[in-house]
Amino acid sequence: MDTSANLLWSMLVISFPGRSATPRMRVWRALKGLGAVVLRDGVYLLPHSKSAVMALQAQADAVISSGGDAHVLSFTSNDQPQADTFQKLFDRTPGYARLIKTIQKLNAGSIKRNVVKTSRDLRRIRREFEDIAATDYFPGPAKEQTQHLLSQAEASLFALRTPGEPQAKMGDIRHLNRADYQNRIWATRTRPWVDRLASAWLIRRFIDPKARFVWLENPEKCPANALGFDFDKAAFTHVGARVTFEVLLASFDLEKDTALMRLGSLVHYLDVGGVPVAEAPGLEMILNGARHQLDDDDRLLKEASKFLDFLYASYTDE
Repeated sequence: MDTSANLLWSMLVISFPGRSATPRMRVWRALKGLGAVVLRDGVYLLPHSKSAVMALQAQADAVISSGGDAHVLSFTSNDQPQADTFQKLFDRTPGYARLIKTIQKLNAGSIKRNVVKTSRDLRRIRREFEDIAATDYFPGPAKEQTQHLLSQAEASLFALRTPGEPQAKMGDIRHLNRADYQNRIWATRTRPWVDRLASAWLIRRFIDPKARFVWLENPEKCPANALGFDFDKAAFTHVGARVTFEVLLASFDLEKDTALMRLGSLVHYLDVGGVPVAEAPGLEMILNGARHQLDDDDRLLKEASKFLDFLYASYTDE
């Protein structure tokens, strides 16, 4: 194992007065979150970096403020075997192996049987993966394998939940004049999910208040006089990393509205994944319930718009 570039380490040595458990537990949890390993009681180790030294010093300060004694030390390993021994202490392979086993149980059959549960499971697995990866100071094949399997499972779920989801196109997003897009017919795929519902809400609320919507069983039969959105070759669809809602924000100069931008992050996460958003599970459950209760897409949009109005108002207040 070649660790010649990883011979420098940072160490925290602490001792607490008396038997008070509260400050001890607080520091222990913080060090666990950093991924520090325990060399012996009161001695913690991290690979050296500026951020590691700052994090360890913060815990040293906490120990000292509680009446204890603490020192942060940086040192170089005496030799390669010692560096190898230290590096093995940071091996995250068991954590990845546990996640791989969990992911492998989510075969195509189980995903199809319970899409909502699988969605929750995959979000939990994604959070656990990111937690492990955050303290994986020496990543290797186990991380790559886990990332690959997790991405495959997420892609399978995404394809199942959103058949016909458009492929992102590349290029710049043109800035458009809202005055040219008034009282128009807008068309998208039937049985809309979050990106189409949110985009339709955005169109009617901020772009074309008198918009009329057509729900297409076959996007290839989109009326010639309709503005298509969120399907391949539509006037407005995914561009690069942006989902349709975000493309509409950029197209009509709505990105200055911070509340709409926050909604954009929420829609993005629910539609294609990415950075988790706290409100996402709640909105997903509401929209999924609405889709099961309402067969008419116009009614579905009407009900979904209420919750999007609530979220927008809340984000605006914040």
